[in-house]
Amino acid sequence: MGGYVALELMRQAPDRVERLALLNTHARPDTPEATENRMRLMALAETDFPGVIRTLMPKLVAPEHLADSDTQAMITEMALGAGKEAFMRQERAIIGRIDSRPHLAAIRCRTLVLAARLDALMPVEILEELARGIPGAVLAIVEHSGHMASIEQPEEVAGLLASWLEG
Repeated sequence: MGGYVALELMRQAPDRVERLALLNTHARPDTPEATENRMRLMALAETDFPGVIRTLMPKLVAPEHLADSDTQAMITEMALGAGKEAFMRQERAIIGRIDSRPHLAAIRCRTLVLAARLDALMPVEILEELARGIPGAVLAIVEHSGHMASIEQPEEVAGLLASWLEG
């Protein structure tokens, strides 16, 4: 969700952004299939929000992290802390987002695009497209990680961000 917000900020106030990091996100609008899946999850959330978390978990983390109870507990705690209503608002916002690809070439600040090799939600190819669309963007790929790269590989993600900030 943060990447979508960041891209909107770049459209509305690009002069206020010195550097941009886009982690595990893309610039495409929601597809009809994705919207349908979101609607199913929203319907499930009405009666079983923890069920939504369980349903999404295999898409959020790399297969090797599915057995890690600490990782699952952290993600579950974060989702429950945000709550069902926040989830519903986020899903509606994601469904309604625009296609940001036509706006990428206007981004002029230093940009890092971070992808995760095993991200089932945002495949590397889609993040490669995002990086190609932004002049001078640098693409970094985190191995052994799914969509939750900052949780699955925190040291690697922190190192990439630190290098990007220092560079």
